[in-house]
Amino acid sequence: MSRAKPRQVDRSITSGSDFLQLRIEHAPPGGRADWLAEQLRLAMSDGRLPVGSRLPATRVLAADLRVSRGVVTEAYQRLIEDGHVAGRGRGGTVVVAVPTDAPTAKPYRPPSTADVFATDPADDVFDSFRAATARIDLSPGVPDLAAFPRTAWLRAERTVFNTVAPAEFGYGDPRGTPKLRLAVATWLARTRGIRVDPSEVVIVAGVAQALGLIARVLQDDGITQVAVEDPGSLGVRQHMRNAGLETPPIPVDSAGLRVDMLQDSGINAVMMTPAHQFPTGVILDGDRRRQLMRWDGLIIEDDYDAEHRYDRPPVPALRSVLAERVCYAGSVSKLLAPALRVGWLLVPTKYRDAVIAAKRLADLGNASLPQLVLAELMSSGELERQLRFLRRRHIRRRDAMVEAVREHLPSATVHGVAAGLHLMITFDTEFSDVDLAAAVLKAGVKVQPLSWHCQNPCSPGLILGYAANTPSDIQAGIATISQAVRRL
Repeated sequence: MSRAKPRQVDRSITSGSDFLQLRIEHAPPGGRADWLAEQLRLAMSDGRLPVGSRLPATRVLAADLRVSRGVVTEAYQRLIEDGHVAGRGRGGTVVVAVPTDAPTAKPYRPPSTADVFATDPADDVFDSFRAATARIDLSPGVPDLAAFPRTAWLRAERTVFNTVAPAEFGYGDPRGTPKLRLAVATWLARTRGIRVDPSEVVIVAGVAQALGLIARVLQDDGITQVAVEDPGSLGVRQHMRNAGLETPPIPVDSAGLRVDMLQDSGINAVMMTPAHQFPTGVILDGDRRRQLMRWDGLIIEDDYDAEHRYDRPPVPALRSVLAERVCYAGSVSKLLAPALRVGWLLVPTKYRDAVIAAKRLADLGNASLPQLVLAELMSSGELERQLRFLRRRHIRRRDAMVEAVREHLPSATVHGVAAGLHLMITFDTEFSDVDLAAAVLKAGVKVQPLSWHCQNPCSPGLILGYAANTPSDIQAGIATISQAVRRL
């Protein structure tokens, strides 16, 4: 047995801390506390330790740096005396102020509201629009966020955490969790007449990501143009153009998309909102649907708010009758909240593997825990209860908006009252609806001009959301619009 002493390990290579990557060997002899205090001041100045940051416990940092606890305690005390940190008992030592010459963080700032209503809206126009302050927000497409079912969501979370297996915290199927795919397949069968196997459902980060995945796959298949409705969603157009697709317009009339003009265009793919056309609110009628069935192109169906119907029977999704010709996208953005960023995508068999591969490369799949909670919410019946509650609430608010328009804007024509979260109004007189929207915003009310969503010339109009507003705010908002119209 060897009696040789083991070689001494050089511990200097471990005398550092993950916290701010501090290395005590950089401190001058006899000046460790001064050095540490200065390093902490520098971190406060350059933003690495913003106000509210919690410093490590003195014993923890001392152990990391392999110094006496007194060195760290002395450094912290100097910062306390300077007024930069404060002891909070069990809350630890917290940064409460930074040196006066500290640079301030520069948050992302969208263009000023003066640029919101530019003639040619930029890609970030909706960032600017959302950031604009207004006392009354009549933005279209915004659900009643105050009605989010917090209690039901928390109850579903508790159920999930009480039952989730450890393996479900790992990387999963890029298509989404099996539980949510099953819940979505069941939901679509019950509410949209779509029969689909859960294995065919791809969970995505909202319809926006669905469009990006579809665009990538279509370009690989040689498709470079996707016709869009006119008027039709500016946001959809932006997503598709940024993905490299051209978006030629096809007119919409009182029966929906002009399928005859689509056929004559020679374009073999189209993006549609057939159940509740955005922004007009019209439904694609039976004759147009039959024409689409005779057309042999690909349909991208955005079923963005089809569940919100009030005065008409349900309209089946095109996917329910043309499964191998329709890419179908939906989400919970209009049912619960856009912040969840959860949607679903169904594609024809021809494109399924390519879409799954694109989703895998994009993000390895959506976060699993929100999926499991949403699956519980859907399978427990809570989502259907929430939808019934919202319908009653939306009807009252829609009726308040229709009545307010009749009272304050009697010359305006109202469109799309039977379903959805918004109305469209148009005017017979000639003026710039962009100028009107800008004037209304200056008066404290936020609306979108119809011309944003038109590629070809259209009548002046506004898109008005009612779901997130009380009847009194709706009344006040429409009255403000009326005053702005009279000043044009």
